[in-house]
Amino acid sequence: MSTQTAHLRFALLLGAFSALGPLTIDMYLPAFPQITAAFGTRASLVQLSLTACLLGLACGQIIMGALSDVHGRRKPIVLSMLVYLAASFACAVAPSIGLFIAARFIQGFAAASGIVISRAIVRDVFEGHELTKFFSLLMLVNNAAPLLAPVMGGGVISFTTWVGVFVVLGSFGILLTLLATWRLKETLPPEKRSPSDLGRMMRNFGSLLGNRRFTGYALAQGLMIGGVFAYVSGTPFIYQNIYGASPQLFSILFGTNGISLILGSQVVGRLAYVVSERRLLVFGLLLAGFSSLGVLVCALLVGPLPLLVALLFLFVASIGITSTASFTLAMESQGHIAGSASALLGVIPFILGSIVSPLVGIAGVHTAVPMGVIICATSFSALLAYYGLARDRKREPGEMTVAS
Repeated sequence: MSTQTAHLRFALLLGAFSALGPLTIDMYLPAFPQITAAFGTRASLVQLSLTACLLGLACGQIIMGALSDVHGRRKPIVLSMLVYLAASFACAVAPSIGLFIAARFIQGFAAASGIVISRAIVRDVFEGHELTKFFSLLMLVNNAAPLLAPVMGGGVISFTTWVGVFVVLGSFGILLTLLATWRLKETLPPEKRSPSDLGRMMRNFGSLLGNRRFTGYALAQGLMIGGVFAYVSGTPFIYQNIYGASPQLFSILFGTNGISLILGSQVVGRLAYVVSERRLLVFGLLLAGFSSLGVLVCALLVGPLPLLVALLFLFVASIGITSTASFTLAMESQGHIAGSASALLGVIPFILGSIVSPLVGIAGVHTAVPMGVIICATSFSALLAYYGLARDRKREPGEMTVAS
């Protein structure tokens, strides 16, 4: 088997676990109006279920990332997949919106291990430009999830109810439990694991947050992805309530924008040996600022749907660029605590996402202005985080020396 084929198979395996988060977030989006009617509740409470899931993803990454540095990668992910499938079926049978929201938190917590541990495994195995190239390959697989999830969700609710979405997610949890048990190999040998010491775990997080450059990259990535959650939370109501799109058309439009995630991440992988990751990150941040400003103007003027979709396409493409480049730059010198570093890189976006998601609906479901304001604010804040913390600092040991 060639190295390229082996890498692709490895990326597909890890991609199945890292895609669990996007699937958990996005697959039920077309069913938001159905869920609102089924529980006889307000749209803001249904959006709160997304917030609960994001909080679960945030908390789960911190805990599971640190535990994977202590106990290895394989055991925590197997246990988490068992919890995930149970939580998914609990969502399907929840009798009230309150219990549904609680089950979504647990579902997000369990899904977090797939995200954080798969990325830690990548850092266990690769470094340097190989890390960039493989991570871009993993992102190619991972970014297919936001592309397919709403389409799958729209397809499921076209012949059943929103309950079917969570039955499908639970079934996916069963598959991942089997994969984790039989196909996933341990990549962190016992001699490289951190001591089982809560104080040491906290010091690891403290040292990461005290690293100015790491924090700059983490904040830049986190703010950008936080803006994406505003887009994720807002577009189901904007496309369907403002522009009259059907759940199926929403799925297609949402999925079309998902293509831009793939394009953005692949730009970084293709240019890894030609253009420095730092320059690619700056380009992605500037593209985000330009496109998000356009979205805000379009929202204020209630511009045509094709224009809004095109501007969001560019915005989401910038996420593919910035998330891939910033991950490599932040993780390059953190191999000794890759699980904890991966956890922090993952938790910041979900904390921000859990904050901004309910704000999208603060003015009701018939305006896109809050979404435009939020993604514009997060994009320019990410640019400030990069220039304020990560740029023009003396190179640290282990950082790549690609010509810039």
